[in-house]
Amino acid sequence: MNSAIVRTLLVRGMLSGLSAGLLAFGLGRLIGEPGVNAGIAYEKAHSHEHEVEIVSRAMQSTAGLATAVLVFGTAVGGIAALVFCFALGRIGRFGARATAAFVAGGAFVTVYMVPFLKYPANPPGANDPDTIGKRTTLYFGMIALAVLVGVGVVILGRRLAGRYGNWNATLAGAVAFIAVIAVAIALLPTVDEVPKDFPASVLWQFRMASLGIQALLWASFGVIFGFLADRALRPRTADEARAAASGVPTAV
Repeated sequence: MNSAIVRTLLVRGMLSGLSAGLLAFGLGRLIGEPGVNAGIAYEKAHSHEHEVEIVSRAMQSTAGLATAVLVFGTAVGGIAALVFCFALGRIGRFGARATAAFVAGGAFVTVYMVPFLKYPANPPGANDPDTIGKRTTLYFGMIALAVLVGVGVVILGRRLAGRYGNWNATLAGAVAFIAVIAVAIALLPTVDEVPKDFPASVLWQFRMASLGIQALLWASFGVIFGFLADRALRPRTADEARAAASGVPTAV
């Protein structure tokens, strides 16, 4: 794959991530903010300190949330596009859309789902501020482990496919991934700082909202980028090539 195609796919990946981020922002506003507000209310009711609000809550829930989600979506979209460039044709006889779906699904599982199983997201008021460094280190360590195990499983599956077939190789890879991750979850330190009187319904709502937002982000990225990548990689007809050379747009 030449550098021009890689650059095109990188740009399209970032645009796809931006579009997916817009959808995730809309869902976050709809189902995520109630849990955040309930957590803040709990935190204020149980705190004896009166902190000065530097940034208003309204700004945090609109412009702040939009900026964070869109920047995240654009960044991970670019990274996923580069992974797509490497994976295309190397993980099986998959087309652009199927490869994009595979990359998006793998990213969701390794970057979010696996760490979520061990260190799920908590709303404000459900964590100890003094342990943020420890929790951040453990969380990113879990992401790194999941990504490394995922890459190893893909390599294992490719080596087993020629001898045992794609189905058996995929099944063996999935079992190996689950086994290693299960051992890691059992051995890594547990962080459970949720106060006993914290509302269980708020905690459940916030975690399910977080899971849903990430699922929408990666699913929509896979669909959008798969379409754009397929368009970029599809062989041009003679008329399209002449139109591109002359700078005249063609009909989609």
